[in-house]
Amino acid sequence: MASNHYKTLNEHYPWTANPTVVLAPMRMISTPPLATEVSRAGGFGFLGVGTDVSTFSPMLKEASSILESSLPTSEGVLPIGVGFICWGVDLSVAISVFESAPLKPAAAWLFAPREPKDLISWTEGIRKATNSRTKIWIQVGTVTMALDVVKSCNPDVLVIQGADAGGHGLAQSSSIISLLPECGDALAKEGFGHIPLIAAGGIIDGRGVSAALTLGASAVCMGTRFLAAPETPISNGYKNAVVKASDGGVTTARTTVYDKIRGTIGWPATYNARGVLNQSFWDHGKGMSEEENKRLYEEEMKKGDAGWSDQGRMTTYAGTGVGLVRNTQPAGEIVKEVMRDAKERLKTVGNMF
Repeated sequence: MASNHYKTLNEHYPWTANPTVVLAPMRMISTPPLATEVSRAGGFGFLGVGTDVSTFSPMLKEASSILESSLPTSEGVLPIGVGFICWGVDLSVAISVFESAPLKPAAAWLFAPREPKDLISWTEGIRKATNSRTKIWIQVGTVTMALDVVKSCNPDVLVIQGADAGGHGLAQSSSIISLLPECGDALAKEGFGHIPLIAAGGIIDGRGVSAALTLGASAVCMGTRFLAAPETPISNGYKNAVVKASDGGVTTARTTVYDKIRGTIGWPATYNARGVLNQSFWDHGKGMSEEENKRLYEEEMKKGDAGWSDQGRMTTYAGTGVGLVRNTQPAGEIVKEVMRDAKERLKTVGNMF
């Protein structure tokens, strides 16, 4: 079954190489320069529209311009995906962009609906607007969610996100080491074993990729690893904080603190976000009021790059694997290195038996 999954992914996304590395559609981070570099290297780049649908059309146009001379399109499909945080987006506006786009994105990644039933409207709307040229990827974080989604939406791909992931995800979930195989078993039992699974959460290098493949993933998603890439549009302070961080299991935490002080409210109650611990988090734990914490955060913003550190206050979303990000590196090189190392790791292990 796994070999069929690889074949399915390569048929749908012919520019990708195996094992496929997918760029997480990080809001305000996964922009055209970053996403296109990932696709050009044989991975699958996603644009992070997030909740700001006004960026959707401009990002598609920019990505099309970048890729027109380097990656061929197939049947009017752009070799790139687009990700939405569904609870904050006007679906009708998003659909109008899909309809008018000369080249349709190869996939739409759907995440965090206000209500689970909203995913049905998203799935049906996108498929109709693109004549099913845009494949449907849906992110889940529990076995129950996975089963509910496949029965109601029949997605082309499921992204299985574990608790180690940086940024937003379910407040209560498990690591992919147990979540992914349990999802795979449950889906196969219910007759949905044909759907490829993408592993997300804590994967940084070839070792993580090879482990995810043996767990049953057909490809992997990475976000934190790309934070230090030069194509990533975040401050040098943020990038330096990522490279400097270590021991991510204890120096990051899932919390709503950073959302509150930044004013990024509106998330469903079941979600929070993982970030590197800093003074904002610790002051909250000591009882500082949200108002005072927010005031200090806004003051810290004036410091520029100096605001990002364990003694600073600026939000540094990152996963538990952040300690494995040890240097800045171009996105295309990251993709190629991770794919190469994963193959070597799998070959080495295979030769042991």
